[in-house]
Amino acid sequence: MDKQCTYCCGLFWFGNKSSAGRDTKSSSKPGIVKRISKEHLLSFTAEENDKATKNGVESQTPAQINLYSLPYKANVGSHGPVLVLPFLRAGVKETRHEFQSNDSDGSKMVNEYVQKCKIGTGSTGKVVLYQSKKDEKLYAIKILHKPRLTKLRVSPTETAMMDVLREIAIMKRLDHPNVVKLYEVIDDPESERLYMVMEYAEGNWIFEGSGPPGGIGEAVAREYFRDVVAGLSYLHNHNVVHGDIKPENLLISGDGSIKICDFGCSRMFEGENDELRRSPGTPVYTAPECCSGSHYSGRTADIWALGCTLYCMVMGRYPFLGDTFPSVFEKIVKQPLFIPEGTDPDLADLLRGLLCKDPRKRMPVEAVATHPWLSRGFGQVQAPSYKAAY
Repeated sequence: MDKQCTYCCGLFWFGNKSSAGRDTKSSSKPGIVKRISKEHLLSFTAEENDKATKNGVESQTPAQINLYSLPYKANVGSHGPVLVLPFLRAGVKETRHEFQSNDSDGSKMVNEYVQKCKIGTGSTGKVVLYQSKKDEKLYAIKILHKPRLTKLRVSPTETAMMDVLREIAIMKRLDHPNVVKLYEVIDDPESERLYMVMEYAEGNWIFEGSGPPGGIGEAVAREYFRDVVAGLSYLHNHNVVHGDIKPENLLISGDGSIKICDFGCSRMFEGENDELRRSPGTPVYTAPECCSGSHYSGRTADIWALGCTLYCMVMGRYPFLGDTFPSVFEKIVKQPLFIPEGTDPDLADLLRGLLCKDPRKRMPVEAVATHPWLSRGFGQVQAPSYKAAY
Protein backbone atom coordinates (compact mmCIF):
# COMPACT_ATOMS: atom_id res chain seq x y z
CA MET A 1 0.00 0.00 0.00
CA ASP A 2 1.28 3.42 -0.87
CA LYS A 3 1.90 5.77 1.97
CA GLN A 4 -0.43 8.66 2.61
CA CYS A 5 0.87 12.01 1.56
CA THR A 6 0.56 14.36 4.48
CA TYR A 7 -0.54 17.16 2.18
CA CYS A 8 -3.76 15.78 1.66
CA CYS A 9 -6.10 13.32 0.16
CA GLY A 10 -4.83 9.95 1.34
CA LEU A 11 -6.76 8.10 4.00
CA PHE A 12 -4.06 5.65 5.07
CA TRP A 13 -0.36 6.11 5.70
CA PHE A 14 2.54 3.76 6.27
CA GLY A 15 6.29 4.24 5.86
CA ASN A 16 8.55 7.27 5.69
CA LYS A 17 9.37 9.95 3.14
CA SER A 18 12.81 10.98 2.02
CA SER A 19 13.57 14.58 1.20
CA ALA A 20 13.21 13.74 -2.50
CA GLY A 21 9.69 12.51 -1.97
CA ARG A 22 10.47 8.79 -2.50
CA ASP A 23 9.22 5.94 -0.35
CA THR A 24 11.63 4.37 2.07
CA LYS A 25 11.28 1.38 4.36
CA SER A 26 8.57 1.37 6.96
CA SER A 27 9.51 2.80 10.31
CA SER A 28 9.06 1.00 13.60
CA LYS A 29 8.67 4.28 15.43
CA PRO A 30 5.36 4.80 17.18
CA GLY A 31 3.86 8.25 17.12
CA ILE A 32 2.22 8.11 13.72
CA VAL A 33 -1.21 6.50 13.54
CA LYS A 34 -3.13 5.09 10.62
CA ARG A 35 -5.64 7.67 9.52
CA ILE A 36 -9.12 6.24 9.45
CA SER A 37 -11.63 6.84 6.67
CA LYS A 38 -13.96 9.73 7.44
CA GLU A 39 -16.96 7.49 6.77
CA HIS A 40 -16.02 5.38 9.82
CA LEU A 41 -15.47 8.40 12.05
CA LEU A 42 -18.88 9.94 11.58
CA SER A 43 -21.57 9.32 14.16
CA PHE A 44 -24.83 9.85 12.32
CA THR A 45 -27.96 10.49 14.32
CA ALA A 46 -31.44 9.44 13.25
CA GLU A 47 -32.34 13.11 12.95
CA GLU A 48 -29.46 13.77 10.56
CA ASN A 49 -30.23 10.73 8.42
CA ASP A 50 -33.89 11.73 8.18
CA LYS A 51 -32.87 15.25 7.22
CA ALA A 52 -30.51 13.95 4.54
CA THR A 53 -33.20 11.72 3.06
CA LYS A 54 -35.78 14.49 3.16
CA ASN A 55 -33.47 16.99 1.47
CA GLY A 56 -32.37 14.58 -1.26
CA VAL A 57 -28.62 14.83 -0.74
CA GLU A 58 -27.87 12.75 -3.83
CA SER A 59 -28.92 15.67 -6.03
CA GLN A 60 -27.37 18.41 -3.94
CA THR A 61 -25.44 20.90 -6.09
CA PRO A 62 -22.44 23.09 -5.20
CA ALA A 63 -24.70 26.13 -5.07
CA GLN A 64 -26.41 24.56 -2.04
CA ILE A 65 -23.19 24.14 -0.07
CA ASN A 66 -22.85 26.42 2.94
CA LEU A 67 -19.22 27.49 3.12
CA TYR A 68 -19.92 29.46 6.27
CA SER A 69 -21.15 32.50 4.34
CA LEU A 70 -18.33 32.40 1.81
CA PRO A 71 -19.83 33.94 -1.33
CA TYR A 72 -18.93 32.01 -4.47
CA LYS A 73 -20.44 30.71 -7.67
CA ALA A 74 -19.98 27.39 -9.40
CA ASN A 75 -19.59 27.02 -13.16
CA VAL A 76 -20.76 23.54 -14.09
CA GLY A 77 -18.92 21.81 -16.92
CA SER A 78 -19.40 18.33 -18.33
CA HIS A 79 -17.50 16.81 -15.42
CA GLY A 80 -18.92 18.76 -12.51
CA PRO A 81 -18.55 22.09 -10.71
CA VAL A 82 -15.75 24.62 -11.03
CA LEU A 83 -15.20 26.77 -7.95
CA VAL A 84 -14.92 30.52 -8.42
CA LEU A 85 -14.18 32.85 -5.52
CA PRO A 86 -14.17 36.65 -5.73
CA PHE A 87 -11.59 37.12 -2.96
CA LEU A 88 -8.23 35.47 -3.43
CA ARG A 89 -4.97 35.61 -1.54
CA ALA A 90 -2.38 37.33 -3.69
CA GLY A 91 -0.68 34.79 -5.94
CA VAL A 92 -3.45 32.17 -6.05
CA LYS A 93 -4.29 31.41 -9.69
CA GLU A 94 -7.48 29.92 -11.07
CA THR A 95 -6.78 28.11 -14.33
CA ARG A 96 -9.69 26.92 -16.47
CA HIS A 97 -7.78 24.78 -18.96
CA GLU A 98 -5.82 21.55 -18.61
CA PHE A 99 -3.23 20.74 -21.26
CA GLN A 100 -1.38 17.42 -21.05
CA SER A 101 1.87 16.92 -22.95
CA ASN A 102 5.44 15.63 -22.62
CA ASP A 103 8.69 17.54 -22.26
CA SER A 104 11.85 16.89 -24.31
CA ASP A 105 12.83 14.05 -21.95
CA GLY A 106 9.48 12.34 -22.32
CA SER A 107 8.25 13.27 -18.83
CA LYS A 108 4.53 13.90 -18.49
CA MET A 109 3.39 17.49 -18.17
CA VAL A 110 0.22 19.26 -17.04
CA ASN A 111 0.25 22.83 -18.30
CA GLU A 112 3.63 24.25 -17.16
CA TYR A 113 4.35 21.48 -14.63
CA VAL A 114 6.67 18.53 -15.31
CA GLN A 115 5.97 15.34 -13.38
CA LYS A 116 8.77 14.06 -11.14
CA CYS A 117 7.40 11.34 -8.85
CA LYS A 118 4.35 10.31 -6.88
CA ILE A 119 4.37 11.43 -3.26
CA GLY A 120 1.27 9.66 -2.00
CA THR A 121 -2.11 8.20 -2.86
CA GLY A 122 -5.50 7.80 -1.22
CA SER A 123 -9.14 6.97 -1.76
CA THR A 124 -10.04 10.22 -3.54
CA GLY A 125 -6.87 11.02 -5.47
CA LYS A 126 -3.09 11.24 -5.38
CA VAL A 127 -0.33 13.78 -4.75
CA VAL A 128 2.50 14.08 -7.24
CA LEU A 129 5.71 16.10 -7.16
CA TYR A 130 5.96 18.44 -10.15
CA GLN A 131 8.46 21.07 -11.27
CA SER A 132 7.37 24.28 -12.94
CA LYS A 133 8.93 25.11 -16.30
CA LYS A 134 8.48 28.80 -15.53
CA ASP A 135 10.16 29.22 -12.14
CA GLU A 136 11.90 25.79 -11.81
CA LYS A 137 10.38 25.36 -8.33
CA LEU A 138 8.98 22.09 -7.00
CA TYR A 139 5.28 21.85 -6.16
CA ALA A 140 3.13 19.20 -4.52
CA ILE A 141 0.05 18.81 -6.72
CA LYS A 142 -3.02 17.08 -5.41
CA ILE A 143 -4.88 15.41 -8.28
CA LEU A 144 -8.54 14.69 -7.60
CA HIS A 145 -11.13 12.78 -9.63
CA LYS A 146 -14.27 14.94 -9.75
CA PRO A 147 -16.84 12.28 -10.71
CA ARG A 148 -15.73 10.09 -7.80
CA LEU A 149 -15.79 13.01 -5.36
CA THR A 150 -19.36 13.93 -6.28
CA LYS A 151 -20.51 10.36 -5.55
CA LEU A 152 -18.52 9.68 -2.35
CA ARG A 153 -20.60 10.44 0.75
CA VAL A 154 -18.73 11.69 3.83
CA SER A 155 -21.82 12.52 5.88
CA PRO A 156 -25.59 12.28 5.43
CA THR A 157 -25.67 15.80 3.97
CA GLU A 158 -22.29 16.18 2.26
CA THR A 159 -20.17 14.59 -0.45
CA ALA A 160 -16.39 14.52 -0.74
CA MET A 161 -16.65 17.17 -3.47
CA MET A 162 -18.12 19.58 -0.95
CA ASP A 163 -15.16 18.93 1.34
CA VAL A 164 -12.75 19.72 -1.49
CA LEU A 165 -14.57 22.94 -2.41
CA ARG A 166 -14.48 24.00 1.21
CA GLU A 167 -10.78 23.09 1.51
CA ILE A 168 -9.94 25.20 -1.55
CA ALA A 169 -12.02 28.12 -0.31
CA ILE A 170 -10.24 28.07 3.04
CA MET A 171 -6.72 27.66 1.65
CA LYS A 172 -7.21 30.57 -0.73
CA ARG A 173 -7.66 32.85 2.26
CA LEU A 174 -4.57 31.77 4.20
CA ASP A 175 -1.08 33.26 4.12
CA HIS A 176 1.23 32.34 7.00
CA PRO A 177 4.80 30.93 7.15
CA ASN A 178 3.60 27.98 9.27
CA VAL A 179 0.74 27.01 6.95
CA VAL A 180 1.17 25.21 3.61
CA LYS A 181 0.19 27.56 0.78
CA LEU A 182 -2.09 26.92 -2.16
CA TYR A 183 -0.74 28.57 -5.32
CA GLU A 184 -3.03 27.47 -8.12
CA VAL A 185 -6.21 25.53 -8.83
CA ILE A 186 -6.45 23.92 -12.28
CA ASP A 187 -10.07 23.07 -12.92
CA ASP A 188 -11.04 22.56 -16.55
CA PRO A 189 -14.84 22.21 -16.88
CA GLU A 190 -14.32 19.55 -19.55
CA SER A 191 -11.86 17.46 -17.51
CA GLU A 192 -12.53 14.81 -14.88
CA ARG A 193 -9.51 16.00 -12.92
CA LEU A 194 -9.01 18.88 -10.50
CA TYR A 195 -5.47 19.96 -9.55
CA MET A 196 -4.44 21.78 -6.36
CA VAL A 197 -0.92 23.18 -6.79
CA MET A 198 0.57 23.54 -3.32
CA GLU A 199 3.79 24.48 -1.59
CA TYR A 200 6.22 21.56 -1.38
CA ALA A 201 7.87 21.08 2.01
CA GLU A 202 11.06 19.22 1.17
CA GLY A 203 12.05 18.21 4.70
CA ASN A 204 11.18 15.09 6.67
CA TRP A 205 8.26 14.47 8.97
CA ILE A 206 8.72 15.55 12.56
CA PHE A 207 9.28 11.99 13.81
CA GLU A 208 12.29 11.33 11.61
CA GLY A 209 15.94 11.92 12.35
CA SER A 210 16.06 13.04 15.99
CA GLY A 211 15.32 12.03 19.55
CA PRO A 212 14.68 8.63 21.12
CA PRO A 213 12.64 5.96 19.30
CA GLY A 214 9.04 7.11 19.14
CA GLY A 215 9.75 10.65 20.31
CA ILE A 216 11.86 13.60 19.26
CA GLY A 217 12.96 14.89 22.66
CA GLU A 218 11.88 17.98 24.57
CA ALA A 219 14.28 20.44 22.95
CA VAL A 220 13.30 19.60 19.37
CA ALA A 221 9.63 19.25 20.33
CA ARG A 222 9.65 22.73 21.88
CA GLU A 223 11.14 24.30 18.75
CA TYR A 224 8.67 22.58 16.42
CA PHE A 225 5.70 23.08 18.72
CA ARG A 226 6.24 26.83 18.77
CA ASP A 227 5.69 26.90 15.00
CA VAL A 228 2.57 24.76 15.30
CA VAL A 229 1.12 27.08 17.95
CA ALA A 230 1.91 30.14 15.81
CA GLY A 231 0.18 28.56 12.80
CA LEU A 232 -2.85 27.39 14.77
CA SER A 233 -3.17 30.78 16.46
CA TYR A 234 -3.26 32.37 13.01
CA LEU A 235 -5.98 29.97 11.85
CA HIS A 236 -8.17 30.53 14.91
CA ASN A 237 -7.73 34.30 14.72
CA HIS A 238 -8.93 34.13 11.12
CA ASN A 239 -11.98 32.03 11.92
CA VAL A 240 -10.64 28.69 10.70
CA VAL A 241 -10.86 25.43 12.63
CA HIS A 242 -8.29 22.94 11.30
CA GLY A 243 -10.10 19.82 12.50
CA ASP A 244 -7.22 17.33 12.15
CA ILE A 245 -4.13 18.57 13.99
CA LYS A 246 -1.68 15.67 14.40
CA PRO A 247 2.01 14.92 13.70
CA GLU A 248 1.29 13.57 10.21
CA ASN A 249 -0.12 16.95 9.21
CA LEU A 250 3.00 18.85 10.30
CA LEU A 251 5.71 19.12 7.67
CA ILE A 252 9.29 20.30 8.04
CA SER A 253 10.33 22.81 5.38
CA GLY A 254 13.83 23.23 4.02
CA ASP A 255 14.68 25.89 6.60
CA GLY A 256 13.54 23.67 9.49
CA SER A 257 10.25 25.44 10.20
CA ILE A 258 6.98 23.56 10.59
CA LYS A 259 4.05 23.95 8.22
CA ILE A 260 0.51 22.83 8.97
CA CYS A 261 -1.09 20.99 6.06
CA ASP A 262 -4.23 19.04 5.10
CA PHE A 263 -7.32 21.22 5.39
CA GLY A 264 -9.72 18.50 4.29
CA CYS A 265 -11.46 18.50 7.69
CA SER A 266 -11.31 22.26 8.20
CA ARG A 267 -14.25 24.59 8.73
CA MET A 268 -14.79 28.34 8.80
CA PHE A 269 -16.93 30.07 11.40
CA GLU A 270 -18.34 33.53 11.96
CA GLY A 271 -17.38 35.64 14.97
CA GLU A 272 -17.21 33.50 18.10
CA ASN A 273 -19.69 30.89 16.87
CA ASP A 274 -17.35 27.96 16.16
CA GLU A 275 -19.93 25.31 17.05
CA LEU A 276 -19.59 22.12 15.00
CA ARG A 277 -21.37 18.80 14.86
CA ARG A 278 -19.58 16.58 12.36
CA SER A 279 -16.96 14.29 13.88
CA PRO A 280 -13.43 15.63 13.32
CA GLY A 281 -10.12 14.15 12.25
CA THR A 282 -8.52 11.01 13.67
CA PRO A 283 -9.84 8.93 16.63
CA VAL A 284 -6.79 9.06 18.92
CA TYR A 285 -6.71 12.88 18.63
CA THR A 286 -10.46 13.34 19.19
CA ALA A 287 -11.54 15.53 22.11
CA PRO A 288 -13.85 14.04 24.79
CA GLU A 289 -16.75 16.33 23.89
CA CYS A 290 -16.61 15.11 20.29
CA CYS A 291 -17.08 11.46 21.26
CA SER A 292 -20.72 11.91 22.25
CA GLY A 293 -21.86 13.11 18.82
CA SER A 294 -23.20 16.36 20.24
CA HIS A 295 -22.21 19.90 19.29
CA TYR A 296 -18.74 21.08 20.27
CA SER A 297 -16.40 24.05 19.90
CA GLY A 298 -14.06 23.59 16.96
CA ARG A 299 -11.27 25.67 18.47
CA THR A 300 -11.20 23.82 21.80
CA ALA A 301 -11.25 20.51 19.90
CA ASP A 302 -8.18 21.74 17.96
CA ILE A 303 -6.48 22.53 21.27
CA TRP A 304 -7.09 18.97 22.52
CA ALA A 305 -5.56 17.58 19.31
CA LEU A 306 -2.65 19.97 19.84
CA GLY A 307 -2.14 18.46 23.29
CA CYS A 308 -2.22 14.92 21.90
CA THR A 309 0.34 15.98 19.29
CA LEU A 310 2.71 17.40 21.91
CA TYR A 311 2.29 14.29 24.06
CA CYS A 312 3.24 12.11 21.07
CA MET A 313 6.21 14.30 20.19
CA VAL A 314 7.68 14.17 23.70
CA MET A 315 6.46 10.84 25.11
CA GLY A 316 6.55 8.80 21.91
CA ARG A 317 3.08 7.39 22.55
CA TYR A 318 -0.56 8.37 22.41
CA PRO A 319 -2.15 9.70 25.59
CA PHE A 320 -5.26 7.55 25.07
CA LEU A 321 -5.23 4.40 22.95
CA GLY A 322 -7.48 1.35 22.63
CA ASP A 323 -8.00 -1.62 20.35
CA THR A 324 -11.31 -0.42 18.91
CA PHE A 325 -13.00 2.91 18.26
CA PRO A 326 -15.35 2.48 21.26
CA SER A 327 -12.46 1.62 23.57
CA VAL A 328 -10.44 4.62 22.33
CA PHE A 329 -13.37 6.96 22.89
CA GLU A 330 -14.10 5.47 26.33
CA LYS A 331 -10.53 6.07 27.46
CA ILE A 332 -10.54 9.60 26.04
CA VAL A 333 -13.68 10.39 28.05
CA LYS A 334 -12.97 8.51 31.29
CA GLN A 335 -9.29 7.60 31.68
CA PRO A 336 -7.13 10.10 33.62
CA LEU A 337 -4.18 11.60 31.79
CA PHE A 338 -0.96 9.75 32.59
CA ILE A 339 2.10 11.97 33.13
CA PRO A 340 5.28 9.89 33.63
CA GLU A 341 7.22 10.45 36.83
CA GLY A 342 10.12 12.84 36.35
CA THR A 343 8.40 14.86 33.62
CA ASP A 344 9.40 18.52 33.60
CA PRO A 345 6.84 20.36 35.80
CA ASP A 346 6.22 23.06 33.19
CA LEU A 347 5.66 20.44 30.48
CA ALA A 348 3.32 18.49 32.75
CA ASP A 349 1.35 21.67 33.47
CA LEU A 350 1.08 22.47 29.75
CA LEU A 351 -0.09 18.96 28.88
CA ARG A 352 -2.73 19.03 31.62
CA GLY A 353 -3.97 22.38 30.35
CA LEU A 354 -4.17 21.18 26.75
CA LEU A 355 -5.68 17.80 27.60
CA CYS A 356 -8.23 19.03 30.11
CA LYS A 357 -11.38 16.95 29.57
CA ASP A 358 -13.65 19.90 30.34
CA PRO A 359 -13.54 22.10 27.19
CA ARG A 360 -14.63 25.12 29.25
CA LYS A 361 -11.44 24.87 31.32
CA ARG A 362 -9.11 23.85 28.50
CA MET A 363 -6.21 26.19 27.85
CA PRO A 364 -6.87 28.65 24.99
CA VAL A 365 -4.26 29.07 22.28
CA GLU A 366 -3.32 32.54 23.60
CA ALA A 367 -2.33 30.99 26.95
CA VAL A 368 -0.41 28.23 25.18
CA ALA A 369 1.66 30.81 23.31
CA THR A 370 2.79 32.43 26.58
CA HIS A 371 3.30 29.25 28.59
CA PRO A 372 6.67 28.99 30.43
CA TRP A 373 7.59 25.64 28.86
CA LEU A 374 7.08 26.94 25.35
CA SER A 375 8.87 30.25 25.93
CA ARG A 376 11.90 28.74 27.70
CA GLY A 377 15.01 29.81 25.80
CA PHE A 378 13.00 31.53 23.06
CA GLY A 379 10.56 33.96 24.64
CA GLN A 380 6.86 34.08 23.95
CA VAL A 381 5.55 32.83 20.64
CA GLN A 382 5.08 35.85 18.41
CA ALA A 383 2.09 35.52 16.13
CA PRO A 384 3.01 37.48 12.96
CA SER A 385 0.44 39.97 11.75
CA TYR A 386 -0.30 38.03 8.58
CA LYS A 387 -3.89 38.44 7.46
CA ALA A 388 -6.15 36.22 5.45
CA ALA A 389 -7.46 37.61 2.16
CA TYR A 390 -11.01 38.66 2.92
